Amino acid sequence: MDSVYLETLKLTKFRNHENLSLDLDSRHVVLTGENGAGKTNILEAVSFLSPGRGLRRAPYDTVAMAGGGGSWSVFARLNGAEGEVSIGTGLQETSLGVETQRRVHINGAQAKTADTLLEHSRIVWLTPAMDGLFTGPAGDRRRFLDRLVLAVDPTHGRRVSNFEKIMRSRNKLLSENQIDETWLSATEEQLAELAVSVASARHEMVGLLSGVIVQNNDPASPFPDALITLSGSLENEIGEVAASDLEGEYRDRLRDCRRLDAAAGRTLEGPHRSDLVVHHRPKSMAAALCSTGEQKALLIGLLLAHARLVGEMHGFAPVLLLDEVAAHLDEGRRRALYDMIDTLGCQAWMTGTDRALFTPMDNRANFLTVENGQVRH
Repeated sequence: MDSVYLETLKLTKFRNHENLSLDLDSRHVVLTGENGAGKTNILEAVSFLSPGRGLRRAPYDTVAMAGGGGSWSVFARLNGAEGEVSIGTGLQETSLGVETQRRVHINGAQAKTADTLLEHSRIVWLTPAMDGLFTGPAGDRRRFLDRLVLAVDPTHGRRVSNFEKIMRSRNKLLSENQIDETWLSATEEQLAELAVSVASARHEMVGLLSGVIVQNNDPASPFPDALITLSGSLENEIGEVAASDLEGEYRDRLRDCRRLDAAAGRTLEGPHRSDLVVHHRPKSMAAALCSTGEQKALLIGLLLAHARLVGEMHGFAPVLLLDEVAAHLDEGRRRALYDMIDTLGCQAWMTGTDRALFTPMDNRANFLTVENGQVRH
């Protein structure tokens, strides 16, 4: 399996890093320092080497350094899936002011879309904000699942974005007093096709991931196996009904529910309402009912299984961003996590306030200390 890793990372006016330059090798990266030093900011910068708004889901115009004028940039030299590549992204300052949409440059040429980044690497992350994933709203679990899908299907992000855009158009049409029947029907036709595509991609990911979990089952692992399923009207019919028939059924339901949706001010049924259902397999217990430690272990297990799946499907493992991942793990689980990351053949970026938590990594990692936006080896 090929190894994908960052060789160079340079940040300009990014969060609290005015000018940062890191030269690395294929080993993991451990960033330690006090809270607020800028460790997570570096992980966020790496997450911008993939499509989307990064691990914080922050608007692009909020990322720039305070007082820096609004522009910012992230540059990386990557040993990627297609060889060495230079990637730059950020908000540029022009004669008309700072742009609002980030541009992506690959080997100096502007990419048509950020999706092109997926040709060179896949990046997935785990942050403290995700600790409540199993007890929080369904929307958080859908976004988590969509990131997993995006790592194996580069078209998924655009598909979800288009679905949400067309759904908003339908909601607007329904809110108008005089509805254009022809235009509304055409909108629902598009919406049905995208809805089934989104639901099918999620359904396929759950099936593939479940297969990897079962295949690599280890009762002695400190990260228990998860039993994962999808809950949703469309998802429940995938595999039982042909895609074209399912599109027709959903289109008919949209037409029949126009009055209800208009009264609610939103579309009440579709993949935007589905949920990822997770159980602790050994305990046969819903993840939401497990202890905080068990939920963290389940989440880590899911991420590692997904990284293994990406490696099997594409021949290279994703770059893992693990923010404060070791803080709430006991020593045994920490050691097991580091060993499992090694077997994946990936580069993992980890943060923590206490360097001692990463002692088992020894010479397997680049150890960096972060302090007030500055980094030293």
